[in-house]
Amino acid sequence: MKIIYSYVVADLLHVGHVLSLENAKKLNGDCKLIVGILTDESVCEKKPAPTLSFSERRKLVESLKCVDCVVAQDTYSPIKNIKTIRPDVLMESDSHSEEDLRETRKVAESIGCKVQVMPYFPEQSSTSIKNKIKQTGKNERGNRK
Repeated sequence: MKIIYSYVVADLLHVGHVLSLENAKKLNGDCKLIVGILTDESVCEKKPAPTLSFSERRKLVESLKCVDCVVAQDTYSPIKNIKTIRPDVLMESDSHSEEDLRETRKVAESIGCKVQVMPYFPEQSSTSIKNKIKQTGKNERGNRK
């Protein structure tokens, strides 16, 4: 059975997360999908701190039918986890630049791990959802005058 590794922040779990993880499972047939949840500290390496706690984000991802196992990912890069887990396939997002993926690909290939790059849908992002909420709040405050 293949082992597939994917990783997410999962701050404000949304349909983009679900589709990405379901596709990771479907594209690889009979497999075990392990999902790394970035810790608060690892998220802050490149992004603002998450709104939801690590334990909340972990519980949300664990509840998805397509996910077989959830682990902590304590660096923004998945390299440490793929060295430990040694998956057959690493799912990556095309939101990461080729430069960002270069070292990850090198390490993955050195352990016989294939890297599959999936499309990223910016309209399906936690940041986009947060911005919509902020804008809705601003519009509602403006309409109350």
